[in-house]
Amino acid sequence: MTDAAPIDFWFDFSSPYSYLLSEKIDELAARHGRKVRWHPILLGIVFKATGSAPLTLQFPPKAEYSTLDFARSARFMGLPYRHPDKFPLATQSAARAYYWLHGRDCALARRFAHAVFRALFVDNRDVSAPETVLELAAGLGVDRAELETGLQSQEMKDRLKQEVDTALSLGVFGAPYVVIDGQPFFGADRLPQIERWLETGGF
Repeated sequence: MTDAAPIDFWFDFSSPYSYLLSEKIDELAARHGRKVRWHPILLGIVFKATGSAPLTLQFPPKAEYSTLDFARSARFMGLPYRHPDKFPLATQSAARAYYWLHGRDCALARRFAHAVFRALFVDNRDVSAPETVLELAAGLGVDRAELETGLQSQEMKDRLKQEVDTALSLGVFGAPYVVIDGQPFFGADRLPQIERWLETGGF
């Protein structure tokens, strides 16, 4: 691994396009000697601050198109996808759990993040429920009682708020939002541009 600047990946666990990019970004970055810093945030707060709304809650043609495109984009990228019955949904428990795990084992936190995304967008599980979050973490060998306490801690609540505030200060307005060498890329469909940027060092 080189000393090249890391890539920042801002996302919400409830974002279908974030799920798609999450399955590709680490492998792509590694091929070019980069690490990725994952930052789960809460799009509900971002949307409130920016006057926006989830795609599926916007006017009907756009909402219908978005639902179609989620699945089509997944097929295009060769990834499984099932649109959740409960959508959109809150993800603060999953995000807090990620940061709690990250403070102890970065690799484990990354595996947990993948488990949450796949639980929601492949297995149709309700990841807004703390019980589901705890089950997913326990399946990775995490001490359930310790994590349950961590989810309720003021430290993790403050950490998540700090990450959301930082995202807003950087101009993050949706997810996935990737920053490479100071350049922002929004959306899973920016993956080819991200790859070109990493290959060439910028364009």
